[in-house]
Amino acid sequence: MKITFILPAIGKKPGQKYIGTWKMEPLTIAQLKALTPEDIETELFDDRLELIGYDTDTDLVCITVETYTAKRSYRIAARFRERGIPVVMGGYHATLCPEEAIEYCDSVIIGNAEAVWHTMLHDVQHGQLRRFYQGGTAEYDIRPDKSLFTDKKYLPVSLVETGRGCIHRCEFCSISKFYCSRYYCREHRLILEDITDSPNKYFFLVDDNLVADRKNAMRLFEEITPLHIKWAGQGTLSMAKDEALLKAMKKSGCEVILIGFESLNKENLQQMNKSFNYALGERDELVQRVHDAGLGIYATFVFGYDNDDEGTVADALAFAKKHNFYTAAFNHLLPFPNTPLYDRLKAENRLIYDKWWLEDGYNYGELSFHPRRISASKLSQLCRDARKEFSSAKTVLSRGFASLGRTSPLMWGLFWAMNLRLGEEVDQKMHVPIGENLDELPK
Repeated sequence: MKITFILPAIGKKPGQKYIGTWKMEPLTIAQLKALTPEDIETELFDDRLELIGYDTDTDLVCITVETYTAKRSYRIAARFRERGIPVVMGGYHATLCPEEAIEYCDSVIIGNAEAVWHTMLHDVQHGQLRRFYQGGTAEYDIRPDKSLFTDKKYLPVSLVETGRGCIHRCEFCSISKFYCSRYYCREHRLILEDITDSPNKYFFLVDDNLVADRKNAMRLFEEITPLHIKWAGQGTLSMAKDEALLKAMKKSGCEVILIGFESLNKENLQQMNKSFNYALGERDELVQRVHDAGLGIYATFVFGYDNDDEGTVADALAFAKKHNFYTAAFNHLLPFPNTPLYDRLKAENRLIYDKWWLEDGYNYGELSFHPRRISASKLSQLCRDARKEFSSAKTVLSRGFASLGRTSPLMWGLFWAMNLRLGEEVDQKMHVPIGENLDELPK
């Protein structure tokens, strides 16, 4: 038996290469490879890096689907199903929209695959593939097998999973919906083995909220400290209130932490159910504490909530420049399916597209709903302008010198490579046609 794994791309503009910073290694595929018995042959086509071999001799195609890649996933599946090859889909989008996904494939794995992968393979081999497999939130006590990544040109950063899910209930978050606002720690022994076996110098600890369980996080930081690695991860601003936690993070090799500020407006934070992010009177102080601990901040902001207008974007940009963040993302709100946000906007008749992820003509960087106080097109342009300004030579220079005093010399070099590239990609990412121009032209 042979399995063909496929990671679909978002899309690309005619005549242009795929976005460079979108080429991280696909950890989900490595997890599925590890679950697969050794006597089953496997191959991987990464749609972001190479053309898909639609004529490959295979028995089963497995596609990991995200909302941004849903249209592309369905088109890929159709090509293989025309040959009579069964297609199984999984991932966040397939879990949130199983009834939609099953229209384009033969089977859908709902939830995490660990608990049902062997059952699914057994059913395929016996011609009894079911339409749905309920994976739930299974324990993931295995290590990913990255052997399929050989000769693939991914970014030189190893992804290491440390936990799944998040304890919060942010209105816009599909992760919260997927895991029912619960957090699942991964066994530390497996994390350490993943790190020590990696050939890369830099690591991203894949975890939607690394500090969600403080006791677990402190123990993990203590255990990875002797490995002398450099890593980045995701946390919340509230961690800045815990000096011991910040010190443990830095000692263990943390250089950059992604913090979702999302909004500086209290009413917006209330609406998105992110009241734990208020810190209105102490926000600047908490940011300074993170910087004083020697940690760079990757700040993210999201615009489109009901109290947002042109001034809101300007305020966030000024805040980001004031603190000389390591880098920052200025994104418009996007209603992912089956989230509370999507349901609310649909009930308020504010969706421009019922299913933007399948809509012909919908492009990356565009809004799919009508904001209250600003037009959709104007907000999209403001987000672009904020990214461009934050990536301007003057701003990058100021942030670069600030970073030199916070992070290690090694990460200072990475700062320039990362931020200069992000600046170049601002307009490359705007209006990328979702699911288009991927088979017709070489990468």
